[in-house]
Amino acid sequence: MALLDEQQRQRAKEVLNEYLSAPLGSDGKTHVENSTILDENRIRLIDTELKPLLSEYLIGNLELTVFKSKVDSINKVNPLWGFKGIKGQMFFNMVVNVADDMDECNQELKSALTVPPNEQIASSRIKTFSSYVKRLGDKWVDAGNTRYGCPKIGSITFFLTYFWQIQDRDTYPVYYTNSVQKMTDLNLWQPTGDSAQDYLTFKHIHEELSVFFKEVTGKKFNLYQIEHVFWYKGGNPYEAIKSEGDRESGESAIMQIIPMQEKLALLPESYVPPIVAILPLMAINDESLIEASKKSGTSLERAFEKYINAALTILGYQTQLLGQGKGRVPDGLAKAMDENYAIIWDAKVRRDGYSFGTDDRAIREYITKQSRDMKKGQSLRNIYYMIVSSKFTDEYDEIRSSIKMETYVNEVSLVEADALVAMVDAKLRDPHQINLGSDGLQRLFSIGGVITAKMVREQLIG
Repeated sequence: MALLDEQQRQRAKEVLNEYLSAPLGSDGKTHVENSTILDENRIRLIDTELKPLLSEYLIGNLELTVFKSKVDSINKVNPLWGFKGIKGQMFFNMVVNVADDMDECNQELKSALTVPPNEQIASSRIKTFSSYVKRLGDKWVDAGNTRYGCPKIGSITFFLTYFWQIQDRDTYPVYYTNSVQKMTDLNLWQPTGDSAQDYLTFKHIHEELSVFFKEVTGKKFNLYQIEHVFWYKGGNPYEAIKSEGDRESGESAIMQIIPMQEKLALLPESYVPPIVAILPLMAINDESLIEASKKSGTSLERAFEKYINAALTILGYQTQLLGQGKGRVPDGLAKAMDENYAIIWDAKVRRDGYSFGTDDRAIREYITKQSRDMKKGQSLRNIYYMIVSSKFTDEYDEIRSSIKMETYVNEVSLVEADALVAMVDAKLRDPHQINLGSDGLQRLFSIGGVITAKMVREQLIG
């Protein structure tokens, strides 16, 4: 029995056509061409490294800790699946870290990672491994630890199907959070919460789309290619925020972000509230927003600070706006007291991107004082310094290093505005999965350097 009705098939066809007709990228290649290159690299890596490595582990020729380390190394060098994020390698690390019986953990993993011969066994393996992981988490908490250190049940299906697809890429699609979200946004499917049954439905929809997309295009569509269609759609989740060349006027740009009821051709898909969705436009000093800010009795710079503060509040931080009119201080603070860290942050509205330039000295001075006071007065273990702007144009590594050496901050993060929007989107879509701790948002800030929307999706969504 078909899962998709005619209306859903037509919606899927629209998304397919968006992918096939997407404009050339900066490298002069289409999305389809780049996807083909990615798939060729995946297959090569599977055949030469991943499948032989997994086989050696499953037959007992490789210890669990060695296998885990090698998988991590391969995915760091070859980021072709998003496995290095919180639902992949971090989940793997947590399972091994909290296990009190390594022999049992090894056997559970071997049983779960072996590709199922049929759907009934696939369902059984998801359920069995979920029971094991839940038991590990309960023991971990009973021993006096917090839930933040536990492997999350919601990561299991992605984790298992990544390894299943390595063994059989024509049968088992990877259970990407992004694909699930886009399917639900497009009303193709609504997960039930039963992870085993949801995966089988996800698999069956891929099988239907494979046949349907072939009917539409006259070309074979495998699981990788279907994945790319939804990744293209999911890679542009804030369709209201267009590039400068796509905007006819400031008024239309604002109306795209805050659509009026009568203008809606389709129901909105984004979870992001307008006060956050508008941040990328504000970051590039959009002329229409300058005028809109004046009419609202403020400056665009101050509004940008206020809206960043709102985004951080939505993410769950205790926030405080400082900034304009309060002397030489950062623009704001965001604290995660339960996780024992804080973020000192500044907002920089720049059309052509932010460069440290003459700000360097002033930044060092006030974050030195602010970070010292926070370390001593509130006993925070980690403090991060964050700048939010449209993009970053400096050779910033040397400046980052010197700031870390000369102040009390642990890391400097240069966050592109659309990356902050992506964090809020991820949090609102999956609030139980995305937390402020080391297996969530803190992981991004501890990496440092430039944080892009793509990085957020790789690390937090998958």
